[in-house]
This record gives sequence, structure tokens and C-alpha cells, in this order.
Amino acid sequence: MGGDSKFLGLWYVAPYAIGLLLFTAFPFVASFYLSFTDYDLLSSPEWVGLKNYEKLFTRDRTFDKSLNVTLTYVFLTVPLKLTFALFIAVVLNYRLRGINLFRTAYYVPSVLGGSIAIAVLWRYIFANTGLVNMIIVAFGGEPVNWFGDPGNALFTITLLRCWQFGSAMVIFLAALQGVDKSLYEAASIDGAGPWRIFRHITLPLITPVIFFNLIMQTVQAFQEFNGPYIITQGGPLKSTYLLPLYIYDEAFKSFDMGYASAIAWVLFAIIMALTLLAFWSSKKWVYYAGDKRS
Repeated sequence: MGGDSKFLGLWYVAPYAIGLLLFTAFPFVASFYLSFTDYDLLSSPEWVGLKNYEKLFTRDRTFDKSLNVTLTYVFLTVPLKLTFALFIAVVLNYRLRGINLFRTAYYVPSVLGGSIAIAVLWRYIFANTGLVNMIIVAFGGEPVNWFGDPGNALFTITLLRCWQFGSAMVIFLAALQGVDKSLYEAASIDGAGPWRIFRHITLPLITPVIFFNLIMQTVQAFQEFNGPYIITQGGPLKSTYLLPLYIYDEAFKSFDMGYASAIAWVLFAIIMALTLLAFWSSKKWVYYAGDKRS
């Protein structure tokens, strides 16, 4: 009985470990190999060396366009989403009547936001005869072509991502509730106003959570697929053609799995580089309990 108990934990984690190996680790390694091959999903992979990467960096203007759109999308979406999530978390941190109902209501879009149904609903809301244009016309304005204009289309997709701020908000809210209230009381006695208290006490103490949300939201933004694919299909003029859409088209429409794998690994390298940069910069602005800094 005692010998069996030693392996009981392994039995518990076995389903997860098998799933990790089959559906994450193996595809991860296989895609790296395929990025050096010419593979159409029907015949055997043919080794071509660095040919896919050479094409990617020297002759593929679609990749350049998609990369620019992706970076623009990420650097617009992540700061806006985190700022809005933190603002709502600060508001919901106050003890008000019915506050739990408001917290739940603000979290619901995060639960539903990634679904196909919500993306379809978003497309109808911003259609030429949709709810947003109806409101604009009601106030005497002209209807806006949200999906037909390249600038508006990317902005609309960005709004959908920012609307899904619930998960980041809940994490911020938990961090705010963990701040020692005696620090606020001491600062108030010293005559500090709300803004100074927030800037010099609240923000420094929740920087580890800000850093965590920054990493998670950046990675998720680089992987965004459902919204642009369902709402705009990458258009117009590829203004919302994010790299995940390009990877999908190359793999399952052009049947060039080798080239799609090369794009995926370049995307992985970009995410890794930005993550390492964020970790390096965190030494200067993220404060943990017990830190002793000059």
C-alpha cells in the first residue's frame, strides 16, 4: 500500500501530462522541424533548409504588412485594455451598495468575449445599419463605415479586445484589496490627496500584478484570431490581417504547412523577445515585498 501511494500523484497528473506531450510539446517540436521543409499536408515533408525564412524576410510583402498590423494592434490594445481594467478595478474597489452585482456585470464580457457568437454580434453592432451608426445618426451625425475603412476596421477590432477587460480587472481588484489600508490612513493624515495616494502608494504596491497582466495580455494579443477572422476576414486591404490569420491561410488554404510553421516561429521569437525585454525592464519599475532599492 505504501509503495502504491508513491505513484498515486503520478496517476493524478498522467492525463494532463499525456495531453501536454501529445497536443503541446509534440506539435511545438514538429512545427520547428516543418519550418525547414516544404510540406503540403498530403505528401511527405521535403527538407529545404532556410528557404522558408529567406522568403519570409526578403520577398514576402504580405508578411511585412501583417507584422506591421499585428504590432500596431498589440501596442494599441494592451495599454488601452490594462488602463481601462485598472480604472474599473479602482472604482469597484470602493464599498458601495450592490457592488458585487457590478463586479459580476463587468466580468461577463471577458467570459463571452472570445466566443464566435460575440464576434458575430460585434459585427452587427458596427455594421452600416448597426446600433452604433443608429446612435450616431440619432444625434445628427453621418454613419461611419467601420469595416470598409482600413483605419476604422483596426480600431473596431481593437475595441472588441479592450471590451474583454474582465479577467485583468479581477486580478487588479484582488491586488488592490491586498494593499495595507493603514498606508492609506497614514498618507491621509500627512495630507496626501487621492491622486498622490494612488501614484505613490497604490501603483508601486501593485506593480507585480501590473507586470503579470502586461505579459499575459501581450501574449494573448499576439495570438488574437477569432475577432479579425469572423468580423473582417483580415480586410479591408489587409488592415486587420494579423499574423495568426496569415498562418491559418498559409497552412489550411494554401496548404503550405512548412511556410506557415516558419511564420509561427517568427511570431514566437517576437513574443519571446518582448517578454524578455519586459522582464529586463521590470527590475527598474516592479517592486516586490522586501525589496531594498536605493
